[in-house]
Amino acid sequence: MEVLPTLEQSAKGTRDWPHAPPHRLGAAGVYLITARTAGQIHHFAKDSMKDWLEQTLFDIAEKCGWKLEAWAVLSNHYHFIAHVGEGEGNANSLRSGVTKLHSLATQELNRRDGTPGRTRLWQNFWDTHLTLQHGYLARLNYVHRNAVHHGIVHLATDYKWCSAREFKKAVTPAWLKTVASFQFTEIAAKDGD
Repeated sequence: MEVLPTLEQSAKGTRDWPHAPPHRLGAAGVYLITARTAGQIHHFAKDSMKDWLEQTLFDIAEKCGWKLEAWAVLSNHYHFIAHVGEGEGNANSLRSGVTKLHSLATQELNRRDGTPGRTRLWQNFWDTHLTLQHGYLARLNYVHRNAVHHGIVHLATDYKWCSAREFKKAVTPAWLKTVASFQFTEIAAKDGD
């Protein structure tokens, strides 16, 4: 007989609920954030919506003081890796920033679709505090290559709504090859996409 997990009180005073991923956003560091639309509906299939979501992510990251290290915006989900520091741009701002992004995206999509009553656009979001270099590099490769992983493009640098092209321009060929060598099969399976 399977027993459902009980509610556990964390050191920060938050509760873990069995129906939602726990968010341990409190320490400075590097985080992977993943969010998926409810029902995996392709609400952002139009290029103009991907443009809007990507730019809004940039605006929120700047306002919250995050340093975006990688991102990928697809038609039904997104990923980003952000470095958050102490103080104003701290990890606590990730929760409020992602909540703001989701709220604004819902409002914008409702406005464009003429459906002001829709309130459930996002399923949830998942966060991973990246503390080990191997895990960080594998996830960096995963985010850059997400559109390839989903069969949208053959080369990550050909996908407009991700950081792969900018990353390739900013780093040495040796570093690009190093990052590309990190496998992410287990990450993709765990993240469900």
